[in-house]
Amino acid sequence: MNNAPHSRPSPGAVGLVLARPARLLGVEPFFMEFIAGIEERLAEQDLSVLLHVVPHHDAETAAYRRWAERGLADAVVVVNVTAGDRRPAVLTELGLPAVVVGNWDGPPELSTVRTDDAAPVRDALDHLLELGHRRIARVSGPEDLLHTRARTAALLAGCAQAGVEPVIVAGDYSDEAGARLTEELLRRPAPPTAILYDNDVMAVAGLAAAHAMGVEVPRELSLVAWDDSPMCRLATPPLTTMSMDVHQFGTAVAETVLEVIGGGPVGQRWSPAPEYTPRGTTAPAPAP
Repeated sequence: MNNAPHSRPSPGAVGLVLARPARLLGVEPFFMEFIAGIEERLAEQDLSVLLHVVPHHDAETAAYRRWAERGLADAVVVVNVTAGDRRPAVLTELGLPAVVVGNWDGPPELSTVRTDDAAPVRDALDHLLELGHRRIARVSGPEDLLHTRARTAALLAGCAQAGVEPVIVAGDYSDEAGARLTEELLRRPAPPTAILYDNDVMAVAGLAAAHAMGVEVPRELSLVAWDDSPMCRLATPPLTTMSMDVHQFGTAVAETVLEVIGGGPVGQRWSPAPEYTPRGTTAPAPAP
């Protein structure tokens, strides 16, 4: 594991590159709360977050090379791990200590803050099945993300056990994708009676799209969002969510980063477990 202490300028910084459209960062509450949790804990040690938003992973790798050459970061936090992800290898090659957020098993071996993406999906599915839903759809995040694949696998396995065949469509976490994919699902000959979304933004947009099409939520359609936020709570009706303490998630990542920078033992940490939070967008399935 290449997590040796790293000489740093003062004050120090922990790098976080987000490879996503900058416009999404402004409307997606998750990362703002996540970064706040990281920064709050790092500030206690006179460290700050060096945040960089780029359009793709090639630009992210270029940022890592600049940081390594100029000694700008003590360590970096890697998020949104993908299948065949090259970033851990690049960071190891550059000698930049790193913490991976997600279920990275190497190679190379790096410190991680792991997530359980399967259990919350099973939990949400169980609630929908108990409400009598059998036509279930999911609007996922990008399909190359490991946590998207884990959630998809969990939904497929749970539905197979229940004798249900779900419909899964992939979005990009944006409101445009949430609205468009919801409209497409509801125009099917046998539209779903329940839809699970991979984030709050797509779910809120999906709720608005259903309203615009004259589909009553929750009488005709139940909706569940992954991630809770003020926009979910303020929606009409308020969205049922898989809620997680995102701020605490960020704090756990920061704790691991501090241990990596310190060069001592690094503890194993997990993200807080998302919990099913019923609100106004879930109800018994409509009669056939």
